Amino acid sequence: MTAANRIVLSSDHTAIRLRQAIAAHIASHGWVAVDIGPTTAESSHYPEHGEAAARLVASGDCRFGIILCGTGQGIMMAANKVKGIRCGVCVDTFSARMIRQHNDANMLSIGVRVVGEGLVLDIVDAFLTAEFEGGRHATRVEMIRALEEQRPLSPEASDRQSSGSQGRLR
Repeated sequence: MTAANRIVLSSDHTAIRLRQAIAAHIASHGWVAVDIGPTTAESSHYPEHGEAAARLVASGDCRFGIILCGTGQGIMMAANKVKGIRCGVCVDTFSARMIRQHNDANMLSIGVRVVGEGLVLDIVDAFLTAEFEGGRHATRVEMIRALEEQRPLSPEASDRQSSGSQGRLR
Protein backbone atom coordinates (compact mmCIF):
# COMPACT_ATOMS: atom_id res chain seq x y z
CA MET A 1 0.00 0.00 0.00
CA THR A 2 1.42 3.35 -1.03
CA ALA A 3 0.53 6.86 0.06
CA ALA A 4 -0.63 7.53 -3.52
CA ASN A 5 -3.94 5.80 -2.87
CA ARG A 6 -4.43 6.74 0.80
CA ILE A 7 -6.80 9.44 2.00
CA VAL A 8 -6.92 10.42 5.66
CA LEU A 9 -10.35 11.25 7.03
CA SER A 10 -11.06 13.02 10.28
CA SER A 11 -13.73 15.12 11.92
CA ASP A 12 -14.99 16.29 15.21
CA HIS A 13 -17.95 14.62 16.93
CA THR A 14 -20.53 16.35 14.68
CA ALA A 15 -19.57 14.51 11.51
CA ILE A 16 -18.99 10.85 12.41
CA ARG A 17 -21.80 9.44 10.25
CA LEU A 18 -20.93 11.57 7.23
CA ARG A 19 -17.22 10.77 7.59
CA GLN A 20 -18.05 7.06 7.57
CA ALA A 21 -20.21 7.53 4.45
CA ILE A 22 -17.31 9.29 2.73
CA ALA A 23 -14.95 6.46 3.76
CA ALA A 24 -17.24 3.85 2.19
CA HIS A 25 -17.69 5.99 -0.92
CA ILE A 26 -14.00 6.57 -1.59
CA ALA A 27 -13.22 2.90 -0.85
CA SER A 28 -15.71 1.93 -3.56
CA HIS A 29 -13.61 4.05 -5.95
CA GLY A 30 -10.34 2.28 -5.12
CA TRP A 31 -8.98 4.64 -2.46
CA VAL A 32 -7.79 3.46 0.95
CA ALA A 33 -9.59 5.40 3.69
CA VAL A 34 -7.44 6.07 6.75
CA ASP A 35 -10.10 7.09 9.26
CA ILE A 36 -8.58 8.68 12.34
CA GLY A 37 -11.65 10.52 13.58
CA PRO A 38 -13.65 9.93 16.76
CA THR A 39 -16.05 7.01 16.98
CA THR A 40 -18.38 8.36 19.67
CA ALA A 41 -20.56 11.45 19.82
CA GLU A 42 -18.70 12.71 22.88
CA SER A 43 -17.64 16.31 22.31
CA SER A 44 -14.19 16.62 20.77
CA HIS A 45 -11.96 19.44 19.61
CA TYR A 46 -11.74 20.03 15.85
CA PRO A 47 -8.26 21.63 15.96
CA GLU A 48 -6.79 18.33 17.20
CA HIS A 49 -8.51 16.38 14.42
CA GLY A 50 -7.54 18.87 11.72
CA GLU A 51 -3.92 18.87 12.83
CA ALA A 52 -3.68 15.07 13.04
CA ALA A 53 -5.04 14.62 9.51
CA ALA A 54 -2.85 17.43 8.14
CA ARG A 55 0.28 15.87 9.62
CA LEU A 56 -0.42 12.59 7.78
CA VAL A 57 -0.75 14.47 4.49
CA ALA A 58 2.25 16.73 5.10
CA SER A 59 4.44 13.74 6.02
CA GLY A 60 3.51 11.92 2.82
CA ASP A 61 1.74 9.07 4.62
CA CYS A 62 -1.48 10.02 2.79
CA ARG A 63 -1.95 11.70 -0.57
CA PHE A 64 -5.05 13.68 0.41
CA GLY A 65 -7.07 14.54 3.47
CA ILE A 66 -10.79 15.11 3.93
CA ILE A 67 -11.84 16.77 7.16
CA LEU A 68 -15.21 17.77 8.55
CA CYS A 69 -16.71 19.81 11.36
CA GLY A 70 -19.92 21.80 11.76
CA THR A 71 -19.04 24.49 9.21
CA GLY A 72 -15.77 23.09 7.87
CA GLN A 73 -14.11 26.40 8.73
CA GLY A 74 -12.49 25.74 12.09
CA ILE A 75 -10.99 22.37 11.20
CA MET A 76 -9.69 23.88 7.92
CA MET A 77 -8.01 26.73 9.81
CA ALA A 78 -6.26 24.23 12.09
CA ALA A 79 -5.12 22.04 9.17
CA ASN A 80 -3.72 25.03 7.28
CA LYS A 81 -1.38 25.79 10.20
CA VAL A 82 0.60 22.64 9.31
CA LYS A 83 3.43 23.41 6.89
CA GLY A 84 2.74 22.09 3.40
CA ILE A 85 -1.03 21.95 3.72
CA ARG A 86 -3.35 23.69 1.30
CA CYS A 87 -6.89 23.05 2.48
CA GLY A 88 -10.10 24.73 1.38
CA VAL A 89 -13.70 24.58 2.55
CA CYS A 90 -16.04 23.63 -0.27
CA VAL A 91 -19.83 23.71 -0.45
CA ASP A 92 -20.08 23.03 -4.20
CA THR A 93 -18.39 20.91 -6.85
CA PHE A 94 -16.99 23.88 -8.79
CA SER A 95 -14.95 25.06 -5.79
CA ALA A 96 -13.77 21.51 -5.08
CA ARG A 97 -12.45 21.18 -8.64
CA MET A 98 -10.86 24.62 -8.59
CA ILE A 99 -8.94 24.15 -5.33
CA ARG A 100 -7.29 21.11 -6.93
CA GLN A 101 -6.82 22.54 -10.43
CA HIS A 102 -5.64 26.02 -9.47
CA ASN A 103 -4.35 25.75 -5.89
CA ASP A 104 -3.01 22.18 -5.81
CA ALA A 105 -5.00 21.66 -2.60
CA ASN A 106 -4.11 18.49 -0.75
CA MET A 107 -6.96 18.65 1.74
CA LEU A 108 -10.69 19.27 1.49
CA SER A 109 -12.83 20.55 4.33
CA ILE A 110 -16.61 20.23 4.47
CA GLY A 111 -19.22 21.58 6.88
CA VAL A 112 -21.61 18.86 7.98
CA ARG A 113 -24.19 21.46 9.07
CA VAL A 114 -23.92 23.21 5.69
CA VAL A 115 -23.99 20.50 3.01
CA GLY A 116 -26.14 17.35 2.72
CA GLU A 117 -24.70 13.88 2.16
CA GLY A 118 -25.58 13.56 -1.54
CA LEU A 119 -23.83 16.81 -2.42
CA VAL A 120 -20.91 15.98 -0.12
CA LEU A 121 -20.16 12.83 -2.11
CA ASP A 122 -20.28 14.84 -5.35
CA ILE A 123 -17.90 17.41 -3.83
CA VAL A 124 -15.52 14.64 -2.79
CA ASP A 125 -15.61 13.15 -6.29
CA ALA A 126 -14.96 16.56 -7.89
CA PHE A 127 -11.97 17.11 -5.59
CA LEU A 128 -10.47 13.65 -6.13
CA THR A 129 -10.87 13.54 -9.90
CA ALA A 130 -9.50 17.03 -10.59
CA GLU A 131 -5.79 17.42 -11.34
CA PHE A 132 -3.49 20.34 -10.75
CA GLU A 133 -3.08 22.33 -13.97
CA GLY A 134 0.37 23.76 -13.23
CA GLY A 135 1.48 26.64 -15.46
CA ARG A 136 0.63 30.04 -14.03
CA HIS A 137 -1.03 28.26 -11.11
CA ALA A 138 2.28 26.61 -10.16
CA THR A 139 3.80 30.07 -9.79
CA ARG A 140 1.01 31.05 -7.42
CA VAL A 141 1.28 27.86 -5.38
CA GLU A 142 5.00 28.56 -5.05
CA MET A 143 4.12 32.01 -3.76
CA ILE A 144 1.93 30.38 -1.10
CA ARG A 145 4.89 28.19 -0.13
CA ALA A 146 7.06 31.31 0.11
CA LEU A 147 4.58 32.90 2.50
CA GLU A 148 4.57 29.73 4.58
CA GLU A 149 8.37 29.85 4.80
CA GLN A 150 8.36 33.63 5.36
CA ARG A 151 10.30 34.24 2.17
CA PRO A 152 9.57 37.08 -0.27
CA LEU A 153 6.91 36.13 -2.78
CA SER A 154 9.13 37.00 -5.72
CA PRO A 155 12.23 39.03 -6.55
CA GLU A 156 9.93 41.99 -7.35
CA ALA A 157 8.22 41.65 -3.96
CA SER A 158 11.61 41.62 -2.26
CA ASP A 159 12.61 44.79 -4.10
CA ARG A 160 9.36 46.53 -3.05
CA GLN A 161 9.87 45.54 0.59
CA SER A 162 13.46 46.75 0.74
CA SER A 163 12.64 50.06 -0.94
CA GLY A 164 9.63 50.67 1.29
CA SER A 165 7.37 50.89 -1.75
CA GLN A 166 4.07 49.08 -1.69
CA GLY A 167 4.11 48.53 -5.43
CA ARG A 168 1.08 47.49 -7.41
CA LEU A 169 -0.38 44.03 -7.31
CA ARG A 170 -1.05 42.40 -10.64
